[in-house]
Amino acid sequence: MTIHLLATIIIFILLLIIGIPISLVLAIISLAYLILTDSVAVLGSVPQKMFSGLDNFGLLAIPLFMLAGELMNFGGITTRLITFAKVLIGHFRGGLAYVSIIANMFLASILGSANAQAAMMSKVMVPEMEKEGYSRSFSAALTLASSIVAPVIPPSMLFIIYGTLTGASIGDLFMAGIIPGILLGIGFIAVIGFMSVKEQFPKSERGTLRSMLKSFLSVLPALLIPFIIIYGILSGVFTPTESAAVACIIAVIIGFAYKELKVGHLPEILLNTVVNTATITFLIVTANLFGYIIAYEQIPQLIANSMLSLSDNPLVFLLLVNILLLLLGTVLDGIAALIILVPVFAPLLTTYQIDPVHFGVIVTINLTIGLLTPPVGTGLFIVSSVAKVKIEDLVKAIIPFLLTAIVLLLVITYWKDAVLWIPSLYEP
Repeated sequence: MTIHLLATIIIFILLLIIGIPISLVLAIISLAYLILTDSVAVLGSVPQKMFSGLDNFGLLAIPLFMLAGELMNFGGITTRLITFAKVLIGHFRGGLAYVSIIANMFLASILGSANAQAAMMSKVMVPEMEKEGYSRSFSAALTLASSIVAPVIPPSMLFIIYGTLTGASIGDLFMAGIIPGILLGIGFIAVIGFMSVKEQFPKSERGTLRSMLKSFLSVLPALLIPFIIIYGILSGVFTPTESAAVACIIAVIIGFAYKELKVGHLPEILLNTVVNTATITFLIVTANLFGYIIAYEQIPQLIANSMLSLSDNPLVFLLLVNILLLLLGTVLDGIAALIILVPVFAPLLTTYQIDPVHFGVIVTINLTIGLLTPPVGTGLFIVSSVAKVKIEDLVKAIIPFLLTAIVLLLVITYWKDAVLWIPSLYEP
């Protein structure tokens, strides 16, 4: 390791400690490294290298899916999903806790962003659960844990970014996330089932058949969106990027049909989409520049040689990757970690004969678990702020869900067929 790289790493750690946003940290240390190494010629090509990170058609899906999520939120979809889930299963003990998980799984098939989903559901579910007798910290923890299925169940921004970085099929990644996302939901339901017996959670009145049918008809248009997206991709009618545009069109139609989306909402919707897209885009740009420095210092090759010296067994390699990602997920934002680490690990997949789609699901789940873990778990801070819960209380309440997610991560890591079965059905 050169003295310049060591100095860059020290700067990186110090900037993170004082709370500088990760996107600015990546930009600062990249420029600092180039200055420390007197790479004046390379400095001239920095704008080109930053732009090249965005020169990918697949990334266009990110603002489009964000726009679709905003349209669905303003269009009254969230309330209808929760009402439908409550009518179906609210009468069980701990019913509203189950409702939170089921509603989050429905929303995951529309939004694709864990942070957006956690913020949205915290506003709706935490006060509702507190009225029913659940503690505020438990309600907030459940909402946060349930939101991590959003980047796994398609559509998913992390899958889109991973696919553009590795060349893996985004359509296959979308399909591969379905079973793991369902397994996460089932795992959290099992935790609630166990806790409901011990804690004697409250239950709601049983809904009538008429109320069930009315709620189902009300939410049916929203439920059709993920099916249209998935069917369109699988049938070849449109690409994953084009499916995002289709989702926006359907979201507008449904929002106006529900009479909740107004023309006056459009400026706020577009502003939210632009701000969120700009945040992610800047992060991709700066991470791409940082990735250039990593490649220049041959860090991927160093890590590859280190991994191979430890073991040539792919099962051991995957275990080491999981441990590393879980640790890094506690201090790095998910998208930043994805952009920085995937180019490091991608060359090793062929050596260890690991399917890139399977690996993409493993990486995505790892990094979404990072949303639940201190000190930099962004999901913790979002839900803590929205739900007005102390971080320490939220961390304590999240532990059962965190342990469940890690166990399911290991299951998905070593049960490859659970990930690749659906994509394999559509291979030519």
